[in-house]
Amino acid sequence: MWSWLQRRPVTPLVADYQHGTPRRVNRKLLWRELSFVALDAETTGFDHDRDRILSIGIVPITAGQIEVASRRFWLVQQADVPNNDAVKIHGIAPAESAAGMPEADVLAQLLPLLTGKVIVGHHIGFDVKMLNQALRRNFHTTLRNPLIDTAVMAGRHLDAFHKTGYAGQRPPTLEELCSHADLPLLGRHTASGDAFTTALLFLWFCSRFHIRHRKPMTAADLFA
Repeated sequence: MWSWLQRRPVTPLVADYQHGTPRRVNRKLLWRELSFVALDAETTGFDHDRDRILSIGIVPITAGQIEVASRRFWLVQQADVPNNDAVKIHGIAPAESAAGMPEADVLAQLLPLLTGKVIVGHHIGFDVKMLNQALRRNFHTTLRNPLIDTAVMAGRHLDAFHKTGYAGQRPPTLEELCSHADLPLLGRHTASGDAFTTALLFLWFCSRFHIRHRKPMTAADLFA
């Protein structure tokens, strides 16, 4: 009768992630005192209810530096991947996805690497929605990490991309921000390349803030 009120049992993997990942950070901390991970996911499309994740890339950022040797990339196995326009963008054909790692195994490897981290991404809301759907399917949980979106940072910190109130204004693309910052685009529309580019862009924002305001960025500045 009351089965609908009963919570599903939490696996040790999920329990460790939840216990080690507070939803908020200490706003007094300097940004270099926080641990970040830049993340990007490529998908079969843009419907987070229907589409699936095809690949995930992460790039850890610790003490203000990219941990190049700790970068990770997963090709996710998905059944019945459509050969649609999205394939032309990310280049992951159905046959490649069929040879990938099962989704549950990818998530089991990913969650410990996200534990206690602030996730950085470009238009990260979509990636998180896709990951949350996958986590619900496989582990009956969702992400709880604090999030930073480099597109939102651009709107706050760059005059060229400030919000104008114009209804048709769209957030800046990764290409536009990299052009503005004179940063290279590495492996565009691949999860590993976009995650690395986003990590570079995030460090550029933090350095620029320090130069313009003559003080290091704090967590309060990041999550203003």
